[in-house]
Amino acid sequence: MKALLVVDVQNDFCPGGSLAVPWGDKVVPVINELMKQFPLVVASKDWHPRQTIHFQKWPVHCVHNTKGAEFHPALVSEGIQQVFLKGTGNRDDGYSAYEATNLDLRQFLKERGVTELYVTGLATDYCVRASALDSIKHGFKTFVVTDAVAAVNVLPDDGTKALDELRSAGATFVTSGNLQ
Repeated sequence: MKALLVVDVQNDFCPGGSLAVPWGDKVVPVINELMKQFPLVVASKDWHPRQTIHFQKWPVHCVHNTKGAEFHPALVSEGIQQVFLKGTGNRDDGYSAYEATNLDLRQFLKERGVTELYVTGLATDYCVRASALDSIKHGFKTFVVTDAVAAVNVLPDDGTKALDELRSAGATFVTSGNLQ
């Protein structure tokens, strides 16, 4: 069975947000179309407390129960069957969706017979990267939908380096137009 993972398509990671990914909102229509093709769609959200060591590295973003932590308004969130909250503690970063504290993503997917996971969202060089690497580590055939991800690019080639690392780790790259 195939599933789609939508990583952190939240207001604070989109243009106008406190930690905006350039063109982060451009992935939203692609993801909305992809959701129609999958029997199971799950998503992750950064869900940080107001005080966390994570904010020593990054601007304050995606604080739980704030507008910045909400999904981008154009994302068809009704298509998402389960949301996994990560980065919820005072001492964790929560980059990977597999670090969710409200539910165990690996167990959730395995219980539903998922063998292939298609990863989309923000940001290629951080949370998408970490989630896809963990997906591979947990034994899922992992696909990164390259036109449905966008990088922060703290350094200009961070997104490219993340994709190179994912390819080396065993991820397969697809675009939304060439899914079977």
